[in-house]
Amino acid sequence: MNVRRRLISTAAVTAVTALGLATLSACSTESAAAGNTDKFDVVASFYPLQFLAQRIGGDHVNVTSLTKPGQEPHDLEISARQTAQLQESDAVLYLKNLQPAVDDAVTQSEVKTKIDAASLTSLEKHGNEVGGHAAEHDDHKDEELAGLDPHIWLDPVRYAQVAEGVGKAFEKADPDNAADYKKNTAALVKKLDALNTQFKDGLANTKTKVFITTHAAFGYLAERYGLTEEAINGLDPESEPSADRVKDLEKMAKADGVTTVFYETLVSDKTAKTIASDSSLKTDVLDPIEGITSKSKGDDYFQVMESNLKALQTALGAK
Repeated sequence: MNVRRRLISTAAVTAVTALGLATLSACSTESAAAGNTDKFDVVASFYPLQFLAQRIGGDHVNVTSLTKPGQEPHDLEISARQTAQLQESDAVLYLKNLQPAVDDAVTQSEVKTKIDAASLTSLEKHGNEVGGHAAEHDDHKDEELAGLDPHIWLDPVRYAQVAEGVGKAFEKADPDNAADYKKNTAALVKKLDALNTQFKDGLANTKTKVFITTHAAFGYLAERYGLTEEAINGLDPESEPSADRVKDLEKMAKADGVTTVFYETLVSDKTAKTIASDSSLKTDVLDPIEGITSKSKGDDYFQVMESNLKALQTALGAK
Protein backbone atom coordinates (compact mmCIF):
# COMPACT_ATOMS: atom_id res chain seq x y z
CA MET A 1 0.00 0.00 0.00
CA ASN A 2 1.02 3.57 -0.58
CA VAL A 3 2.07 4.36 2.99
CA ARG A 4 5.09 6.46 3.83
CA ARG A 5 7.09 4.85 6.64
CA ARG A 6 8.56 6.95 9.41
CA LEU A 7 10.76 5.38 12.07
CA ILE A 8 11.01 7.19 15.41
CA SER A 9 14.39 7.12 17.10
CA THR A 10 14.80 6.14 20.75
CA ALA A 11 16.11 9.64 21.48
CA ALA A 12 12.97 11.22 20.07
CA VAL A 13 10.75 8.97 22.16
CA THR A 14 12.72 9.77 25.30
CA ALA A 15 12.54 13.51 24.62
CA VAL A 16 8.81 13.50 24.08
CA THR A 17 8.13 11.28 27.08
CA ALA A 18 10.10 13.75 29.20
CA LEU A 19 7.60 16.45 28.34
CA GLY A 20 5.13 14.64 30.57
CA LEU A 21 1.39 14.40 30.62
CA ALA A 22 0.99 18.19 30.61
CA THR A 23 2.02 18.30 26.98
CA LEU A 24 -0.07 15.30 26.04
CA SER A 25 -3.19 16.66 27.72
CA ALA A 26 -3.10 19.63 25.36
CA CYS A 27 -4.08 17.31 22.52
CA SER A 28 -7.60 16.57 21.35
CA THR A 29 -9.75 13.85 22.91
CA GLU A 30 -8.65 11.37 20.24
CA SER A 31 -4.99 11.91 21.01
CA ALA A 32 -5.22 12.45 24.76
CA ALA A 33 -2.74 10.68 27.02
CA ALA A 34 -3.21 6.97 26.57
CA GLY A 35 -1.46 5.84 29.72
CA ASN A 36 -1.15 6.50 33.43
CA THR A 37 -4.90 6.56 34.11
CA ASP A 38 -6.69 4.50 36.74
CA LYS A 39 -8.22 2.34 34.00
CA PHE A 40 -6.91 -0.32 31.61
CA ASP A 41 -5.27 1.91 28.98
CA VAL A 42 -5.64 0.72 25.39
CA VAL A 43 -4.23 2.30 22.23
CA ALA A 44 -6.12 1.26 19.09
CA SER A 45 -4.63 1.82 15.65
CA PHE A 46 -7.86 2.99 13.97
CA TYR A 47 -11.64 3.15 14.37
CA PRO A 48 -12.82 -0.48 13.89
CA LEU A 49 -10.42 -1.63 16.60
CA GLN A 50 -11.17 1.36 18.81
CA PHE A 51 -14.86 0.42 18.56
CA LEU A 52 -14.15 -3.17 19.64
CA ALA A 53 -12.02 -2.07 22.57
CA GLN A 54 -14.66 0.35 23.80
CA ARG A 55 -17.54 -2.13 23.47
CA ILE A 56 -15.62 -4.94 25.15
CA GLY A 57 -13.85 -2.85 27.77
CA GLY A 58 -16.79 -0.68 28.79
CA ASP A 59 -16.15 1.46 31.86
CA HIS A 60 -12.95 -0.40 32.71
CA VAL A 61 -10.91 0.89 29.76
CA ASN A 62 -9.48 4.17 28.53
CA VAL A 63 -9.25 3.84 24.74
CA THR A 64 -7.45 6.21 22.38
CA SER A 65 -6.98 5.91 18.61
CA LEU A 66 -3.82 6.64 16.65
CA THR A 67 -5.92 7.58 13.60
CA LYS A 68 -7.99 10.75 13.91
CA PRO A 69 -11.58 10.89 12.55
CA GLY A 70 -11.47 11.76 8.86
CA GLN A 71 -7.87 10.64 8.43
CA GLU A 72 -7.22 7.95 5.82
CA PRO A 73 -5.74 5.13 7.96
CA HIS A 74 -3.61 3.70 5.14
CA ASP A 75 -1.60 6.94 5.10
CA LEU A 76 -1.04 7.26 8.84
CA GLU A 77 2.36 8.39 10.06
CA ILE A 78 3.26 7.97 13.73
CA SER A 79 4.41 11.07 15.59
CA ALA A 80 6.90 11.01 18.46
CA ARG A 81 4.04 11.98 20.81
CA GLN A 82 1.99 8.98 19.70
CA THR A 83 4.97 6.68 20.13
CA ALA A 84 5.26 7.95 23.69
CA GLN A 85 1.58 7.17 24.22
CA LEU A 86 2.21 3.60 23.15
CA GLN A 87 4.99 3.27 25.71
CA GLU A 88 2.67 4.39 28.50
CA SER A 89 -0.32 2.18 27.60
CA ASP A 90 -1.30 -1.19 29.04
CA ALA A 91 -2.23 -2.68 25.65
CA VAL A 92 -2.14 -1.91 21.96
CA LEU A 93 -4.70 -3.22 19.49
CA TYR A 94 -3.69 -3.04 15.83
CA LEU A 95 -4.05 -4.82 12.49
CA LYS A 96 -0.69 -5.90 11.13
CA ASN A 97 0.15 -4.90 7.54
CA LEU A 98 -2.66 -2.32 7.28
CA GLN A 99 -0.59 0.56 8.65
CA PRO A 100 3.16 -0.12 8.37
CA ALA A 101 4.02 2.92 10.50
CA VAL A 102 1.95 1.43 13.33
CA ASP A 103 3.65 -1.95 12.88
CA ASP A 104 7.04 -0.24 13.25
CA ALA A 105 5.99 1.64 16.38
CA VAL A 106 4.48 -1.45 18.01
CA THR A 107 7.63 -3.46 17.31
CA GLN A 108 9.76 -0.79 18.98
CA SER A 109 7.45 -0.34 21.97
CA GLU A 110 7.67 -2.19 25.27
CA VAL A 111 3.90 -2.57 25.70
CA LYS A 112 3.24 -5.85 27.49
CA THR A 113 -0.02 -6.71 25.72
CA LYS A 114 0.17 -6.46 21.93
CA ILE A 115 -2.98 -7.66 20.16
CA ASP A 116 -2.77 -8.20 16.40
CA ALA A 117 -6.33 -8.43 15.07
CA ALA A 118 -5.06 -10.13 11.90
CA SER A 119 -3.97 -13.11 14.00
CA LEU A 120 -7.47 -13.60 15.42
CA THR A 121 -9.20 -14.59 12.16
CA SER A 122 -8.32 -15.77 8.65
CA LEU A 123 -7.11 -13.41 5.89
CA GLU A 124 -7.16 -13.95 2.14
CA LYS A 125 -5.54 -12.44 -0.94
CA HIS A 126 -7.89 -10.23 -2.95
CA GLY A 127 -7.35 -8.40 -6.23
CA ASN A 128 -9.59 -6.00 -8.13
CA GLU A 129 -12.32 -8.61 -8.45
CA VAL A 130 -13.62 -10.60 -5.48
CA GLY A 131 -16.48 -13.08 -5.56
CA GLY A 132 -18.21 -15.26 -8.09
CA HIS A 133 -18.22 -12.95 -11.11
CA ALA A 134 -17.34 -14.51 -14.48
CA ALA A 135 -13.65 -13.92 -15.17
CA GLU A 136 -14.08 -13.04 -18.84
CA HIS A 137 -15.15 -9.54 -17.85
CA ASP A 138 -11.91 -8.91 -15.94
CA ASP A 139 -8.91 -9.76 -18.09
CA HIS A 140 -6.59 -7.54 -16.04
CA LYS A 141 -7.64 -8.67 -12.58
CA ASP A 142 -4.16 -9.91 -11.57
CA GLU A 143 -2.30 -6.71 -12.40
CA GLU A 144 -2.82 -5.12 -8.99
CA LEU A 145 -3.09 -8.30 -6.90
CA ALA A 146 -1.67 -7.25 -3.59
CA GLY A 147 -1.02 -9.09 -0.33
CA LEU A 148 -3.53 -10.23 2.23
CA ASP A 149 -6.69 -8.14 2.37
CA PRO A 150 -6.89 -6.44 5.80
CA HIS A 151 -10.55 -5.31 5.62
CA ILE A 152 -11.85 -8.06 7.93
CA TRP A 153 -14.18 -5.80 9.94
CA LEU A 154 -16.57 -5.48 6.97
CA ASP A 155 -17.44 -9.17 7.36
CA PRO A 156 -19.50 -9.44 10.58
CA VAL A 157 -18.46 -13.08 11.01
CA ARG A 158 -14.73 -12.35 10.91
CA TYR A 159 -15.24 -9.22 13.00
CA ALA A 160 -16.95 -11.36 15.65
CA GLN A 161 -13.97 -13.72 15.65
CA VAL A 162 -11.68 -10.76 16.25
CA ALA A 163 -13.96 -9.54 19.04
CA GLU A 164 -13.74 -12.89 20.79
CA GLY A 165 -9.93 -12.82 20.58
CA VAL A 166 -9.75 -9.27 21.89
CA GLY A 167 -12.05 -10.19 24.77
CA LYS A 168 -9.81 -13.08 25.80
CA ALA A 169 -6.73 -10.86 25.59
CA PHE A 170 -8.38 -8.26 27.85
CA GLU A 171 -9.38 -10.97 30.34
CA LYS A 172 -5.79 -12.20 30.54
CA ALA A 173 -4.22 -8.74 30.77
CA ASP A 174 -6.73 -7.34 33.29
CA PRO A 175 -8.04 -10.34 35.28
CA ASP A 176 -9.78 -8.19 37.91
CA ASN A 177 -12.38 -7.23 35.30
CA ALA A 178 -12.40 -10.48 33.33
CA ALA A 179 -16.04 -11.29 34.07
CA ASP A 180 -17.24 -7.99 32.59
CA TYR A 181 -15.02 -8.38 29.53
CA LYS A 182 -16.46 -11.83 28.93
CA LYS A 183 -20.03 -10.56 29.29
CA ASN A 184 -19.45 -7.56 27.02
CA THR A 185 -17.77 -9.71 24.38
CA ALA A 186 -20.69 -12.14 24.35
CA ALA A 187 -23.15 -9.26 23.91
CA LEU A 188 -21.12 -7.78 21.05
CA VAL A 189 -20.77 -11.13 19.27
CA LYS A 190 -24.51 -11.67 19.58
CA LYS A 191 -25.17 -8.32 17.94
CA LEU A 192 -22.68 -9.10 15.17
CA ASP A 193 -24.41 -12.43 14.59
CA ALA A 194 -27.70 -10.56 14.18
CA LEU A 195 -26.04 -8.17 11.72
CA ASN A 196 -24.77 -11.14 9.72
CA THR A 197 -28.34 -12.46 9.53
CA GLN A 198 -29.57 -9.05 8.36
CA PHE A 199 -27.08 -9.04 5.48
CA LYS A 200 -27.66 -12.68 4.60
CA ASP A 201 -31.44 -12.25 4.40
CA GLY A 202 -31.33 -8.77 2.89
CA LEU A 203 -29.05 -9.75 0.00
CA ALA A 204 -30.37 -13.24 -0.68
CA ASN A 205 -32.55 -12.26 -3.66
CA THR A 206 -31.26 -9.49 -5.91
CA LYS A 207 -31.45 -8.72 -9.63
CA THR A 208 -27.65 -8.55 -9.92
CA LYS A 209 -24.83 -9.75 -7.70
CA VAL A 210 -22.16 -7.36 -9.00
CA PHE A 211 -21.21 -3.98 -7.56
CA ILE A 212 -18.40 -1.49 -8.31
CA THR A 213 -16.42 0.24 -5.56
CA THR A 214 -13.62 2.81 -5.38
CA HIS A 215 -11.16 0.35 -3.84
CA ALA A 216 -11.29 -3.31 -2.89
CA ALA A 217 -12.44 -2.95 0.71
CA PHE A 218 -15.52 -5.15 0.48
CA GLY A 219 -14.07 -8.45 -0.69
CA TYR A 220 -14.84 -10.36 2.49
CA LEU A 221 -18.38 -8.97 2.56
CA ALA A 222 -18.89 -9.94 -1.09
CA GLU A 223 -17.70 -13.49 -0.49
CA ARG A 224 -19.79 -13.88 2.64
CA TYR A 225 -23.06 -12.97 0.91
CA GLY A 226 -22.55 -14.40 -2.57
CA LEU A 227 -21.77 -11.10 -4.30
CA THR A 228 -18.99 -9.87 -6.57
CA GLU A 229 -17.02 -6.71 -5.86
CA GLU A 230 -15.35 -5.03 -8.82
CA ALA A 231 -12.88 -2.44 -7.53
CA ILE A 232 -11.62 0.52 -9.53
CA ASN A 233 -8.32 0.82 -7.65
CA GLY A 234 -7.58 -2.56 -6.04
CA LEU A 235 -6.53 -2.60 -2.37
CA ASP A 236 -4.80 0.79 -2.56
CA PRO A 237 -7.42 3.57 -2.37
CA GLU A 238 -5.01 6.17 -3.76
CA SER A 239 -3.90 4.33 -6.92
CA GLU A 240 -5.12 5.30 -10.39
CA PRO A 241 -6.84 2.72 -12.62
CA SER A 242 -5.42 1.97 -16.04
CA ALA A 243 -7.36 2.82 -19.19
CA ASP A 244 -7.83 -0.92 -19.79
CA ARG A 245 -9.29 -1.33 -16.31
CA VAL A 246 -11.79 1.46 -16.90
CA LYS A 247 -12.86 -0.16 -20.21
CA ASP A 248 -13.27 -3.51 -18.47
CA LEU A 249 -15.49 -1.93 -15.81
CA GLU A 250 -17.69 -0.22 -18.38
CA LYS A 251 -18.03 -3.48 -20.34
CA MET A 252 -18.82 -5.47 -17.21
CA ALA A 253 -21.35 -2.94 -15.93
CA LYS A 254 -23.38 -3.22 -19.11
CA ALA A 255 -23.16 -7.03 -19.24
CA ASP A 256 -24.12 -7.62 -15.61
CA GLY A 257 -26.79 -5.01 -15.06
CA VAL A 258 -24.77 -2.85 -12.67
CA THR A 259 -26.67 0.28 -11.69
CA THR A 260 -24.34 2.05 -9.26
CA VAL A 261 -20.70 2.98 -8.75
CA PHE A 262 -19.92 3.27 -5.05
CA TYR A 263 -17.42 5.72 -3.59
CA GLU A 264 -16.33 6.48 -0.02
CA THR A 265 -16.07 9.62 2.07
CA LEU A 266 -12.33 9.53 2.92
CA VAL A 267 -11.08 9.11 -0.68
CA SER A 268 -11.63 11.28 -3.77
CA ASP A 269 -14.82 10.40 -5.66
CA LYS A 270 -13.57 11.87 -8.97
CA THR A 271 -12.78 8.59 -10.75
CA ALA A 272 -15.95 6.87 -9.52
CA LYS A 273 -18.13 9.73 -10.74
CA THR A 274 -16.33 9.87 -14.10
CA ILE A 275 -16.89 6.15 -14.73
CA ALA A 276 -20.51 6.44 -13.62
CA SER A 277 -21.12 9.40 -15.91
CA ASP A 278 -19.52 7.71 -18.92
CA SER A 279 -21.62 4.59 -18.36
CA SER A 280 -24.86 6.39 -17.38
CA LEU A 281 -24.76 4.86 -13.89
CA LYS A 282 -25.75 6.22 -10.50
CA THR A 283 -23.32 6.90 -7.64
CA ASP A 284 -23.75 6.26 -3.94
CA VAL A 285 -21.67 5.88 -0.78
CA LEU A 286 -20.50 2.48 0.46
CA ASP A 287 -18.54 3.21 3.60
CA PRO A 288 -15.53 1.01 4.49
CA ILE A 289 -15.90 2.35 8.07
CA GLU A 290 -12.25 3.22 8.51
CA GLY A 291 -13.36 6.21 10.57
CA ILE A 292 -16.55 7.98 11.71
CA THR A 293 -16.97 11.61 10.65
CA SER A 294 -19.81 14.09 10.21
CA LYS A 295 -20.21 12.71 6.68
CA SER A 296 -20.74 9.15 7.88
CA LYS A 297 -24.23 7.72 7.52
CA GLY A 298 -24.40 6.71 11.16
CA ASP A 299 -22.76 7.33 14.51
CA ASP A 300 -21.06 3.96 14.96
CA TYR A 301 -20.09 0.71 13.24
CA PHE A 302 -23.53 -0.88 13.40
CA GLN A 303 -25.41 2.15 12.08
CA VAL A 304 -23.03 2.58 9.14
CA MET A 305 -23.14 -1.13 8.32
CA GLU A 306 -26.94 -0.99 8.23
CA SER A 307 -26.69 2.03 5.91
CA ASN A 308 -24.32 0.03 3.70
CA LEU A 309 -26.84 -2.80 3.56
CA LYS A 310 -29.60 -0.46 2.41
CA ALA A 311 -27.31 1.02 -0.26
CA LEU A 312 -26.43 -2.44 -1.56
CA GLN A 313 -30.05 -3.55 -1.58
CA THR A 314 -31.01 -0.53 -3.67
CA ALA A 315 -28.08 -0.87 -6.08
CA LEU A 316 -28.47 -4.62 -6.55
CA GLY A 317 -32.25 -4.57 -6.85
CA ALA A 318 -33.17 -6.57 -3.76
CA LYS A 319 -36.54 -8.28 -4.11
